[in-house]
Amino acid sequence: MKMNKTLLTLSLAAATVPALSNAGEVEVLHWWTSGGEAKSVQALKDMLEQQGHSWKDFAVAGGGGESAMTVLKTRAVSGNPPSAAQIKGHDIQEWGGLGFLTTLDDVAEAGKWEQNVPSIVTDVMKFNGEYVAVPVNVHRVNWLWANPEVLKKAGVAVPTTLDEFFAAAEKIKAAGYIPLAHGGQPWQDATVFEAVALDVLGSDDYRKAFVDLDMDTLSGDKMVEVFTKFKKVHDYIDANSPGRDWNVATSMVINGEAAMQIMGDWAKGEFTAAGKVPGKDYICAPAPGTDGQFTHNVDSFAFFEIKDQGNVEAQKALAATILDKEFQEVFNLNKGSIPVRTDMDMSKFDQCALDSMATFKASAKTGDLVPSMAHGMSTTSYAQGAIYDVVTNFFNDPNADPKETAQKLAKAVKAAI
Repeated sequence: MKMNKTLLTLSLAAATVPALSNAGEVEVLHWWTSGGEAKSVQALKDMLEQQGHSWKDFAVAGGGGESAMTVLKTRAVSGNPPSAAQIKGHDIQEWGGLGFLTTLDDVAEAGKWEQNVPSIVTDVMKFNGEYVAVPVNVHRVNWLWANPEVLKKAGVAVPTTLDEFFAAAEKIKAAGYIPLAHGGQPWQDATVFEAVALDVLGSDDYRKAFVDLDMDTLSGDKMVEVFTKFKKVHDYIDANSPGRDWNVATSMVINGEAAMQIMGDWAKGEFTAAGKVPGKDYICAPAPGTDGQFTHNVDSFAFFEIKDQGNVEAQKALAATILDKEFQEVFNLNKGSIPVRTDMDMSKFDQCALDSMATFKASAKTGDLVPSMAHGMSTTSYAQGAIYDVVTNFFNDPNADPKETAQKLAKAVKAAI
């Protein structure tokens, strides 16, 4: 019955988007292949097909999207790009600069994007003042996910500071559980690293380090402290961590093998897919030391210049559907994120999402809304790659020195820009 209701909602939603006379096909490159993510993509596919267009799925597994980008470059250079690809942040500007992207200004005007989406988001979607990409959602990256049963058995509360985290982790370890579920992949290492950095540096110095790429901040005493605390986190992950996918780490928290995970709110999609209820079966809390701060990751699709007129019509329908209110609701409920539109009815969203939306709006006013370095929002892919290398090498080397590593970080970033 639940599935029928969802399909009915999608049918009604699709009916609100004008049908286009010239049906075509969209090929969509994305890396949403885990449970909650796959459900989210299915909703978009269903709505597009309701309008008479066909969807060709081009999914490339890998949570951070590195594999997908490699495939995309090969396709684009050979003159055969997909209709749309999951690209975000500075990478949109790079693809725009190479002349691959098409304008969506007519769709944006018809859908009143400027009025309904915050400028901090729409600015990133434009190249030379024209829309070339569509935002799908807003993720908060600096979340801590916890299993309340495991915390209870270990006799600890949800940690609100890093010191509390380390103290709780010791007790959890002693109780026979894994304190922190983690996947040893560069983007996951960077996700934990930037959460520690946000706490230690504060929002202003975080921006100096990862947006401005300020050399003094990257190599300074506070960054040495970031690396020192980040190294300590490694004591609380298990030996099987290397190469583990993020959703497998989330399932360790769901199944009660591990107490906590530091991961963006796409993790909530996994809890939802497993039938878990926030506040009862799991806890969502700000990453230790980052209450009131919001590290944002905006998923988006960039749209490529294609020739077939029917496929161009399908492409425009896809762009319009992504920001349709019905899709925004269905998608974000599945994905764990919050809608990118500020005029949404949030009544169907859970407490984690409501907390996220409240912090998103408040942090935009206080200056505590910062772009995620780990997820490609704060800087170029070149600078991000340099940071990844230093962070991951440090995290996996028990003998690495925090002070030397901060110097290495500054040098690596300087070489990349």
